[in-house]
Amino acid sequence: MTGAAGRPARPSVRVRVPGKVNVTLAVGERRPDGYHDLSTVFMAVDLHDTVLVRPAERMSVTVRGRGEGRVPLDEDNLAVRAARLIAKETGRERAAEIRIDKSIPVAGGMAGGSADAAATLVACNELWGLGLSYEELRLLAAQLGSDVAFPLLGGVGLGTGRGECLTQLPEAGAGAFHWVFAVAEDGLSTPEVFREHDRLQELREVPPPAGEQERAATVAAVVRALRGGDARALARIAERGNDLQPAALSLRPELRRTLRLGRQAGALAALLSGSGPTCAFLAESAGAAAGLARVLSASGSCREALATTGPVPGCLSAG
Repeated sequence: MTGAAGRPARPSVRVRVPGKVNVTLAVGERRPDGYHDLSTVFMAVDLHDTVLVRPAERMSVTVRGRGEGRVPLDEDNLAVRAARLIAKETGRERAAEIRIDKSIPVAGGMAGGSADAAATLVACNELWGLGLSYEELRLLAAQLGSDVAFPLLGGVGLGTGRGECLTQLPEAGAGAFHWVFAVAEDGLSTPEVFREHDRLQELREVPPPAGEQERAATVAAVVRALRGGDARALARIAERGNDLQPAALSLRPELRRTLRLGRQAGALAALLSGSGPTCAFLAESAGAAAGLARVLSASGSCREALATTGPVPGCLSAG
């Protein structure tokens, strides 16, 4: 991968990147490679991390803000892996100083680490004047993880394969959807949640995977709700749409209380975001979301509750 002739290299590049919520998440059978086929509708939300990259003699990363002290600062950091990958794939012997200012919750099912990796790909592309296209960046993102490609796109997207194959869904006339995220004290391991999902399926304690027609009907219903700006219709879909939720609740049963409190406080839908443990609540208005966040924050059932909106653009259009 060499890319087109790019712009001149820059002294530093700053990229804002959104978190996401899985409005729906249908999990198929486990594949021979160990992954599952997914059909998931992502929505980018207005909780952003900011990634700043500068030229450096060696690769390094620092993290400030939400989750500081809980994010690895070595080769396990997905942003570092992203910078090394784009350098390797474009034949560049270069390094970068990476600084991440975090607002997206860590290990909360909102793809914070994946978002930082996506932003790092975009920033290094600009920093080094590589001129890679969106499609070239998407292919690199797919090598890093299932959720890394979506923050490049933002808005609302359908993820298939293991989540990395993306199709943008129309949002015409949708306006803003109002969300509250109740952030748990500790994270959940996504691989552990998938293992628990498989265990529950073997015991037939969860329904079998949805068929292709059922998944297509769900996506079509999401598109109708978006086009109509219909929060109640979207809520009906989201409330029953996360196949990983039973597994996450099996591992963290205390999250049931948080979901129940949100419903009692007037949420239109209460669900886990992705593999959890962040609980996501769809509210009818900005005021309702602010009130719901206050109730959840005061309940002691979560570390914090954040009111925000979606959809928002991805990091390619963040400037």
